[in-house]
Amino acid sequence: MHLKEKLHKQCQDALNKRLEVIKSTISDIQNSLQSETKSTAGDKHETGRAMLHLEREKAGNQLVEVQKQIEILHKINPEISYSKVALGSLVKTTVSNYFIGVSVGEITIENESFYAISLSTPIGQLLVSKGVGDNIQFRTQKFTITDIL
Repeated sequence: MHLKEKLHKQCQDALNKRLEVIKSTISDIQNSLQSETKSTAGDKHETGRAMLHLEREKAGNQLVEVQKQIEILHKINPEISYSKVALGSLVKTTVSNYFIGVSVGEITIENESFYAISLSTPIGQLLVSKGVGDNIQFRTQKFTITDIL
């Protein structure tokens, strides 16, 4: 398995873990809401139900966001190489390495660190459409793209 395929798989695994946690949270909230209906403690009961509804809405929004990220990841073919930074690129620079896809944070493969980021992140926006040898300045840090896979 090539490096990009490994990174792609790690991103999939991270998103699937997030998805499971969110689904479990939603299930727990549903169970709590059902048990809350059996209570008749008046105002306290209504406040508890309102809080659970807010938590369920928040978890629902997180679920939608993770599903969008999974869709983005499915659009990436890790076997394609790029000459310019685009969705699915593996970008090596003089400072850090980036896998352009979805934001799941730092991934270490074969003792090398990569940051899985989306194109909508500030660093992703700076990198997009750049090529090998291009210089980038992010905040106070300057670096050069050394390779794009």
